[in-house]
Amino acid sequence: MSLHFDPITADLTQLQTALTAKQISAVELAQVFLARAKTHADLNAFLHINEAATLQQAGAIDASRSTNLGHLQPLIGIPIGHKDIFVTRDWITTAGSKMLTNYQSPFDATVVEKLGVGQAGMVTLGKLNCDEFAMGSSNENSAYGAVKNPWDKTRIPGGSSGGSAAAVAAGLVPCATGTDTGGSLRQPAAMCGITAIKPTYGRVSRYGMIAFASSLDQGGPMARSAKDCALLLNAMCGFDEKDSTSAQVAHEDYTAKINETSADKSKPLSGLRVGIPLQFWDEKTVDALSTSGSQAPNGVLLACWQAVQQLQKLGATLVDVSLPRVGLSVPAYYVIAPAEASSNLSRFDGVRYGHRAENYTDLESMISRTRAEGFGAEVQRRILTGTYVLCHGYYDAYYLQAQRVRRLIAQDFQSALQSCDVLAGPVAPTTAWKIGEKNNDPVAMYLEDIYTLGVSLAGLPALSAPCGFSDGMPVGLQLIANHYKEANLLNAAHQYQMATDWHLRRPEGF
Repeated sequence: MSLHFDPITADLTQLQTALTAKQISAVELAQVFLARAKTHADLNAFLHINEAATLQQAGAIDASRSTNLGHLQPLIGIPIGHKDIFVTRDWITTAGSKMLTNYQSPFDATVVEKLGVGQAGMVTLGKLNCDEFAMGSSNENSAYGAVKNPWDKTRIPGGSSGGSAAAVAAGLVPCATGTDTGGSLRQPAAMCGITAIKPTYGRVSRYGMIAFASSLDQGGPMARSAKDCALLLNAMCGFDEKDSTSAQVAHEDYTAKINETSADKSKPLSGLRVGIPLQFWDEKTVDALSTSGSQAPNGVLLACWQAVQQLQKLGATLVDVSLPRVGLSVPAYYVIAPAEASSNLSRFDGVRYGHRAENYTDLESMISRTRAEGFGAEVQRRILTGTYVLCHGYYDAYYLQAQRVRRLIAQDFQSALQSCDVLAGPVAPTTAWKIGEKNNDPVAMYLEDIYTLGVSLAGLPALSAPCGFSDGMPVGLQLIANHYKEANLLNAAHQYQMATDWHLRRPEGF
C-alpha cells in the first residue's frame, strides 16, 4: 500500500481514483475502516461486523480489477455501511430490536444488492445501529444502546439513522445507507454535520427494508457531500418488480447536472427559485436574522438563514411561499405511521421467526409475552396508538381524518412549488440534545420532526446539507423539491458546498 492521500478524509471520487491508480487496494481500504470501527467502538455506531465477509468481498473486487479494467463502476471497491433495517445474507439483521436477535436473512435487500459486489461493487463493512424498527428521533430506542454523537459524546446523533450518521461523521465509513419515514435521514444528518437525501417515495426500492410505515418509508444515501450522495443515488435508484410501491420512472444520472458548467461561474445557481415558506421563516424571525447577525437568539435559524443568503449570492432568487397546513403534519403523521406500524409489526409474534418467550401456557400467552419481551417501550407505544386509531368506532374519526389532512398538506406543497424550484428551511428546530434529556417526554421528541414530517407525508424528495453550528453542534439546511426532482436538490447543495466548507468540518479526535 502506497498512500499519497488520506482515505479517511477523501471523498468517493478521490477514493476511486486511488483505487484505480493502485495507491491502495480494496482489501487494504476495507482494513483501514474496519480498524477505525474497532478503535471508535465507544460510539456504538456499528451493531454487526463480519470481517471475513468484508475482506472476501474486497478480495473479489481486487481480483475483478485485474480482468475488467474497462468496465469499472465509479463506486467499485469503496466501503459502505448499511443501516440495520436492510436485510443482509452475511450480516445479522436486527432492526435494532431484541425481537430479531441473531436473525440471519436468506437474501439481500434490493438496496444492498444494487450497491454490492455484483452490481455497483461496493464493499459492505457492517450493519449500523438505529432506533428499534426505525421508530425514534434520537437513536436512544435501540435495544443495543444509544449511539453517541461524535461532535459531543454526551449528545444524541439524531434518529432513526443515527448509527449511519455518526459513522460517516466520525470517518468510520466513507458513506452509508439510511431510511427516512418522517425525517430519519435528514435529521441525523443535520445533527452530525453530514449530507443526506430522502428521494421521492418509490424512487428507491423498499424490498428487503424491514417495514415501519409502508406509505412513508424510503431508503437513501448518507455521505459527506452532495456529490457523493449523487453517486450513491445513481446506484440505488431504479424500478424493482419485487416492490409493489417502486416507481416506474426513467433512470437518471444525478451527477450530470452537478458536472454541468455554468455560463456564469460566479452565479452557478442563476435561475433557481428558492421558496421561503412563511411557516418556517416568519417575518419577525427573518427581520431579526437580517439585522442582528451573530447576535440572533436562535442559532439554528441564523445558520440556515445565512445559508439561504449564500444561495442568493450564487444566483438563486428568493420567493415567499406559504404552507398553511404544514403545522398539522405532526398529529397527522403520528396517527398514520403508528397505524401502519401496528399492521406491519403484527408478523413478529414468535411463531415463524425472531424472539419467542420461553414461558407461556398457550398460543395467546406465547404471542403476548413474546411481543412484550421483544418490543421496546417506544415500539409498544406506537403499536398501541396505531391499533387504537384503527379500531371500529375510531377509524373514521382518526385514521381517515389524518389521511384527509395528509392530502391537504400535499396540496399545499404542490401549490408552493408552482412558484419555485426548491423550498428551503431548517431540518430541526434544535441541535442535538443530551442523551436521556427527552426520554420522559415523547411528545417533545415528536415535535423535533416538525420541519420534516410534511415532506414525508407528501412523498417529496428532500436533502439536508451542513450549514453551520449553534453552540458548537452542527446545523443542517433542508432543501425540498417536487417529485423526481432530486437532481435540482443535489445540484443546489453541491454549488453551496463548493462555496462553503461546512461539509468538510470534522469532529475533534476523529
